[in-house]
Amino acid sequence: MSENLNLIGYLSEFKELKNIDREVLMKILEDVFKQMLLKKYGADANINVIVNPDKGDIEFQRWRTIVEDGELTNEANQIELSEAIKIEPDFEVGEELWENISHAEFGRRDILALRQSLSAKITEYNKEEVYKKYENRIGEIVTGTVVHVYKKDISFIDEEGIEILIRRQELIPSDFYRKGDSIKAVVIKVELKVNSSLIEASRTSPRFLERLMEEDIPEIGDGTIEIKNIVRVPGEKAKVAVETYDDNVDPVGSCVGMKGSRIHGIMRELRDENIDIISYTTNPELYITRALNPAKISKLTVNVKEKRAEALMDPKQISLAIGKNGVNIRLANKLTGYEIDVLRDDLQIVDDVKIEQFADEIDEWIIDVLKSIGCDTGRNVLDLGREELLRRTDLEEETIDDVLRIINAEFAEE
Repeated sequence: MSENLNLIGYLSEFKELKNIDREVLMKILEDVFKQMLLKKYGADANINVIVNPDKGDIEFQRWRTIVEDGELTNEANQIELSEAIKIEPDFEVGEELWENISHAEFGRRDILALRQSLSAKITEYNKEEVYKKYENRIGEIVTGTVVHVYKKDISFIDEEGIEILIRRQELIPSDFYRKGDSIKAVVIKVELKVNSSLIEASRTSPRFLERLMEEDIPEIGDGTIEIKNIVRVPGEKAKVAVETYDDNVDPVGSCVGMKGSRIHGIMRELRDENIDIISYTTNPELYITRALNPAKISKLTVNVKEKRAEALMDPKQISLAIGKNGVNIRLANKLTGYEIDVLRDDLQIVDDVKIEQFADEIDEWIIDVLKSIGCDTGRNVLDLGREELLRRTDLEEETIDDVLRIINAEFAEE
């Protein structure tokens, strides 16, 4: 029977080894066994570890220099002549004595320490390899299969079996995934931890939308159209400013596609997030006007120094400018970098009543909902109409009917 240690059975339960390159695996094994032997025989010992992958075994050799009796200074790498000739009578001082180390010399503690060391080496190697693969991929889209659905977070594996985490706040609110589902996200963080590499991805980052547009819109992918800025309320609405230096290319039309063919695919990936494509300009008045679409502005005053703007509008346009729950105006502010105040054009307001004056008949929380969509007067509510109120708020039909009845009655009395 061979005195060499058989590796095949010994390593069979280390499933992590299956993805490790053969040369790397051999180096890991050599290092682990050598460290164990140096600990056993001394840090100065001369140890040789020979891995035979074809045979599935490993050999250990130790050599010591033969010295005169009484001149031994280091037991780790020297042996006295009287001891050496017990092994081979022809040995002389100055020669090297080579010995094979039998695996029978390894005690239970040695084997346990070996296993722990090997496991730690494998973990460290896998951690570093994952980090190397992803450290330069921040901002890239990765596709994979969901493997875990936690209470708040989910994780998925890429095509190489590397696990990636998406935290709850990085998921679109309407995202719903089960184990086995396909998922797409953008890498936002790669970090080395004590026992592993942490890779995090996002579906709410503006970079995710940017990368989707690069994939699905050729003119963006080849640089003909440049994305200047993206702002999002994930799952609800996004505004994207684009420009091109090619006079023959319509940047907005190219992004939208024929009958919305290009942008609709991206919207579906983002859970039907509404995407406004805006032509970028350095003219602040024009840029703000475009950012407030679909609302029409009667008059715009811009203070470039203070980064503020006042948009005067017909009362019917205010709710469009503000958007549901104020989303449109918030995104316009972020996109342009200006604090935009939306004001009523008083010249177009006749016999109006502030919405707060209905507080004795309409609950305060309902008034807050109406104000959040830009309806801060009675006529704002009437101008918007029943169907638009239903679409823009979460109010029940009965509630909206009561509100319209109360406000109509007020103006009927006048």
